[in-house]
Amino acid sequence: MKILVTGGTGFLGRHVVWRAAAEGAEVVFTGRNANAAEEVIRHAPAPVRWRPLEHGDEEAERTLTEAARSAGALVHCAALSSPWGAFDEFHRANVTSTAEVIAACRANEVRRLVHISTPSLYFGFSDRLGIREDADLPPAANAYVRTKLAAERLVRDAGLPEVAILRPRALFGPWDQTLVPRILRVMTRGAMPIMRGGRIQLDLTYIDNAVEAVWRAATRPLPRAVNTYNVSNGEPRELIDVLTVMAGEFGLPLRTRKVPWPLVELVARSLETFARLGSGKEPPLTRYSAGVLAFSQTLDVSALRDELDWQPTVGIDEGIRRHAEWWRARQP
Repeated sequence: MKILVTGGTGFLGRHVVWRAAAEGAEVVFTGRNANAAEEVIRHAPAPVRWRPLEHGDEEAERTLTEAARSAGALVHCAALSSPWGAFDEFHRANVTSTAEVIAACRANEVRRLVHISTPSLYFGFSDRLGIREDADLPPAANAYVRTKLAAERLVRDAGLPEVAILRPRALFGPWDQTLVPRILRVMTRGAMPIMRGGRIQLDLTYIDNAVEAVWRAATRPLPRAVNTYNVSNGEPRELIDVLTVMAGEFGLPLRTRKVPWPLVELVARSLETFARLGSGKEPPLTRYSAGVLAFSQTLDVSALRDELDWQPTVGIDEGIRRHAEWWRARQP
């Protein structure tokens, strides 16, 4: 089977490319960065092909349609994920890209679309535990969430024969350039701000477990035309426990500083206001980025387990150990 992966140079995307290649699929992937694409090709267990693509460009839909020719499945990983930025940039990366993907699927009669969404849709600055896929959604927290919600609606209304929408939570593992590196930078530079005692419950997802969910969503029979699945390790942990394990595995000190959430929220709001009135650049702290570490959010993954027979194979502690081992091997 031929599989097309958009955003194949990103964290999740490259792992999906490697898994599909290992399974014997014919793999084509898209992305903007030639150096990153070369890296993906170099580490692939079998030959894969790259098509340069900038979503939203004049030729993007035509390029994607050509790349999707004879594909049995398309996995749409490309997105802009950030707590801050211009709405037009988010719309181009998250909504326009999805419209281009849908057009490519229609033109080539691609039977299966796997759309990577986000559980940030559930976030509303309050504690929420065991969230199901059909839970009520709060007002969107930022432009990223608004555009990812709009992209989901496009996919749901597209009328494609087989659709799986995945909402993976807090991915980490080798090649992660976002979640763990940010935490390590804070640990290295000083004290980790801890709100509400660090006792909030959170979900993480080791990359291999997320890729297994994507692979099953791309290849297993689906019970409905449109299916939505939460993805996490399915083992909620307290934030302070996760930080303690990370500090031990990465060999870094864990210094903490208790900070009340109301004060953090006030500072974040002020910084955001100054940023909007000034340069527009992302402030050092946003209300959203602080909020995700101040409120509990865990997901119910029973639908993924029951309908796609998925099980996580790498626990959080083991995943952190593997990530740290990979990280150490890459240090100069």
